[in-house]
Amino acid sequence: MRVFRSLLWIDCSAGLLNGALTLAFSGWLSRLYALPVDLLIVMGVANVAYGTFSFSLARRGVRPRALIVLLVVANALWAVLCGLTAIIVASNASRFGVAQLLVEGSLVGGLAALEWRNRELLLVAA
Repeated sequence: MRVFRSLLWIDCSAGLLNGALTLAFSGWLSRLYALPVDLLIVMGVANVAYGTFSFSLARRGVRPRALIVLLVVANALWAVLCGLTAIIVASNASRFGVAQLLVEGSLVGGLAALEWRNRELLLVAA
C-alpha cells in the first residue's frame, strides 16, 4: 500500500529527470534518435512542466481529487502522444528514437493506470 501512496514521488522524479536529461542532451539525442532537436526540446520542457506539477501534488498532505484526475489524464494523453509521434516519425527516426517514444509512452501509460486505480490512496500523502 505504501508504494502506491508514493506513486506521485516516483512520477514527479521520473518526469523531472527525463525532462532535464532530454534538455541537457537534446543535441546528442537528436543525432542518436534521428529526431528534430526542436521536438526533443518540446518533449523535455513538457516533462519538466509535468514533473513540476506532479511535484506540487506529491508535497501536499491532502490532494484535491480534481488535480489527481488531471494528473492521470495528462499521463494518459502523453502516452497517446508518444505513440502517435512514434508512428508519425517511424520512417525517418532511428530505431532508438522510435523505441524511446514507445517505451516512454508505455511507462507513462502504466503510471496513468496505476494512479487511476489508486486515486483514492493518492488523495492523502504517505
